[in-house]
Amino acid sequence: MSGRLQSVRASFPALGRVEGGNPVAYFDGPGGTQVPGIVADAMRDYLLHHNANTHWAYPTSAETDAALAGARERLADFLNAGPDEVAFGANMTTLAFHAARALGRGWGPGDEIVVTELDHHANVAPWQAVARERGVTLRMVKLDPARGLLDAGDLAAAVGPRTRLVAIGAASNALGTISDVAAVSALARKAGALVFVDAVHYAPHVLADAPALGADLLACSAYKFYGPHVGVLYVRRDLGAALDVPKLAPAPDTMPERLETGTLNHEGIVGAGAAVDFLASLGGGATRRARLAEAFGWLHARGTALLERLWSGLASVDGVRLYGRPPGAARTPTVAFTVRGRASGAVARSLAARGLFVSHGDFYAATVVERLGLGADGLVRAGCACYTSEDEVDRLIDGVRRL
Repeated sequence: MSGRLQSVRASFPALGRVEGGNPVAYFDGPGGTQVPGIVADAMRDYLLHHNANTHWAYPTSAETDAALAGARERLADFLNAGPDEVAFGANMTTLAFHAARALGRGWGPGDEIVVTELDHHANVAPWQAVARERGVTLRMVKLDPARGLLDAGDLAAAVGPRTRLVAIGAASNALGTISDVAAVSALARKAGALVFVDAVHYAPHVLADAPALGADLLACSAYKFYGPHVGVLYVRRDLGAALDVPKLAPAPDTMPERLETGTLNHEGIVGAGAAVDFLASLGGGATRRARLAEAFGWLHARGTALLERLWSGLASVDGVRLYGRPPGAARTPTVAFTVRGRASGAVARSLAARGLFVSHGDFYAATVVERLGLGADGLVRAGCACYTSEDEVDRLIDGVRRL
């Protein structure tokens, strides 16, 4: 194990857990990563020493204002955005519903929204609700299940002059597929449509650049990149200022506070900023964005190697079927598979007894599972994170083989 990886792993107290006599290997990162000590320390420090509500004339309130502003700056660097383009909320799903309601107030019969079969339902259901409530037509882009990709021809046919928004996932949380969001955005822009990007599974593996992706709105979740359970929403400045958001009359009407309803999870926002600091600490450079870029370059190289090791190892096990794009394609180090004759939950429980934590089911990407021809039992999913080691990958392969 390299010194750099050892240093990363030393940051995560959860790696000291033992299950069934074995140290726990966390392959459940696509559903939520573990948290480094500095993130928990930042949240604890805020709660014990600075806890207050905002915009009042006493020290802890001013300290809270500064802490939230600092976290916003960190997430802005993470997304290559301006601090006034970053809003916080409970989670990506809640933020997506909030944005969809605001956008939908300006749409009606004759307008169209494009969604995809590859997406997590958090980037489908909010737009379905708008379509029902406003009489908007919903167009669904098909998934090519054999290749784990969206059908490019179907996508091109779905976007047209009546399209008001294209909702696209940057990476599939079920199959790991990374979609060409910039190309989709160019297609949408040509039609005069907005683009909402679900970057929840993308952000832990690829350093997001909201403007370069062509996103008008982009959502992610801090708990997928080593932070607490907080949602983050990028909204292009001019769009955010014009959105017809539901808000209280006395609440600020400036960006980004106009997108945030009520008192927020202050400690969670502080923790999200600390998670960005943790990721930046893994790289070098003169600016936070440069440090993040270097860190993500290292993480990508490690993730690629771990994916190849895991994929080839599982492929060698009789009865295992792998889904999605193979190594070498644009994808995250997340592997979905089934074991012949075994329910996905039974596989997960058997592996957990050996200290190998994987997730199972449909991961709210229910349409993907359906298009793969699988029942409600779904898939087994193993994802590699910054703390995943080669030894843990080998343990997982051996654990599946022993089934």
